[in-house]
Amino acid sequence: MKKLIITLQLLLSITAFGQGFLHRDGQKIVDGNGQNIILRGLGIGGWMVQEGYMMQTQPFASPQYVIKQKIEEVIGEQGTKEFYAAYKANGLTKRDVDSLAAWGFNSIRLPMHYNLYTPSVQEEKNGEITWIEEGFTMTDNLLKWCAENKIYLILDLHAAPGGQGNDAAISDYDTTKPSLWESEANQKKMIALWKKLASRYRDNPWMGAYDIINEPNWNFTGTNKNGCDENSNGPLRELMVQVTKAIREVDTNHLIFIEGNCWGNNYNGIFPLWDENMALSFHKYWNYNTKESIQKMLDYREQYNVPIWLGESGENSNVWFKDALTLVESNNIGWAFWPMKKIENIAGVTSVTKIPEYDVLLKYWKDGGQKPSADFAKKTLMKMADNYKMENLTVKPDVIDAMFRQVQTNDTKPYKRHLIPGKIAATQYDLGTNGYAYLDNDFINYRVETGKFEEWNKGNTMRNDGVDILPCKDAGSNGYQVSFIEDGEWLQFTTQVAKQNAYKVAIRYSSENSEGKLYLETENGKKTETIILPVTGGNEKWKSVVLSGVELNAGTNKIKVVFEKGGFNLNYLEFSEVKKTKLKK
Repeated sequence: MKKLIITLQLLLSITAFGQGFLHRDGQKIVDGNGQNIILRGLGIGGWMVQEGYMMQTQPFASPQYVIKQKIEEVIGEQGTKEFYAAYKANGLTKRDVDSLAAWGFNSIRLPMHYNLYTPSVQEEKNGEITWIEEGFTMTDNLLKWCAENKIYLILDLHAAPGGQGNDAAISDYDTTKPSLWESEANQKKMIALWKKLASRYRDNPWMGAYDIINEPNWNFTGTNKNGCDENSNGPLRELMVQVTKAIREVDTNHLIFIEGNCWGNNYNGIFPLWDENMALSFHKYWNYNTKESIQKMLDYREQYNVPIWLGESGENSNVWFKDALTLVESNNIGWAFWPMKKIENIAGVTSVTKIPEYDVLLKYWKDGGQKPSADFAKKTLMKMADNYKMENLTVKPDVIDAMFRQVQTNDTKPYKRHLIPGKIAATQYDLGTNGYAYLDNDFINYRVETGKFEEWNKGNTMRNDGVDILPCKDAGSNGYQVSFIEDGEWLQFTTQVAKQNAYKVAIRYSSENSEGKLYLETENGKKTETIILPVTGGNEKWKSVVLSGVELNAGTNKIKVVFEKGGFNLNYLEFSEVKKTKLKK
């Protein structure tokens, strides 16, 4: 009998985990073979749930339903349907997932809007719960692409029925209707949705986990409207228990992530846990990357013998990314950063290009005035939807490098192949972190006690490092310039020198009222003379000065451009050989 029980237990274990299902093993997340897994993921924000700050509509339209109202106002109901069809078709494709896998991600967190899977309570008849195939088809396709790339998909209910928080943009909460917490029907719909999802995906091992409610932020008994001073969190716990029970009726395979109140971090009253295959999620933004910043979650892991996961983070500098990921990975914590596609941004792995016509729409929506024609508005919006295709995005290699390679090493890497003789754009300095690839005095964003933010990049253009970059109109530029240069800062360039020789360097710069100084330093510590950059008379008035006698060896040379005195803008450095003249006999 004892042998039979052991055999049955073994068979159950094989059934649950033999196909590679992620699951809890004490304080670790492991795969079907029992191997520890550090999830390295990206949240696909904006695809199913639009947020105003990603669309640059935040000042006047932050939740998705308001964004949709603005769009419908200018292109009508049918035009709006066509826009959203194109937006969703382009917002995430197999090519996107292939790219994420190639960059190093092993998981995707899918922020879901419930209304792609089931109508709102207000649209249902007689309290019946019905289903919409669109959301399930989108999820099916994404899961298929994930499986083909051997990466896990984590479902995240980002916009629950009615909305789960007072921060309306996150969950598309319409304050004129009952929230999730004010409607039993909304809660029943959420429970039914999770049961439907679990039933559909219970046997798929590339479905990594169910993140059952994103960033609840609601005051049940406390005074803070986002639930940050809640001590019991009774309604949140009860709902998560009911969702878990519904999932387990049809799916005993998959890991379940839960989140606390106050944007996922307030776990007061949530314990004790109620399921054996569960992990805690927390979110981390705009704070210090010290062990103290995650100590409470580390304590929960130890006290309750449960895994923890950084379910959302990002929106900061490359240095902050490197430090945050080094911190969590060194403590065996997986992560999912945020987001993938946002209009004209430097802190994401990609950026969506904004066309000038979109600014016209934004201005109208914000300030009113002459209404753009429906034809103009529709063409503009459809072009913006087209810009969400992977082939039309600007990929950010510096962000990707910071999230993966820089977590492992302080070594630098060329941003691109720089040949000497030749021109080197100032903004194409090496990939790497502050103090190694460049030195900038402001390179990270912390939330300080005053609630203010320190800017890490005054230009907010092209790259996400501390180096301040602005667009450049000077002839011969790559479209960008290094600006806001301060004393003692520097940039490093890895170059390929054709032959050992002395070179002269034409330095292209501009300055409004401050004389600059710089010198070059090679990796053996050899420095050139310091050259003075006289005032040009304006930031748009560009001049070149020549630094001569720069000795370089053939092959790879790491060259630092050291700003002894700042206050100018730098466009490029152009290296050319110094011609040697023969002596007359």
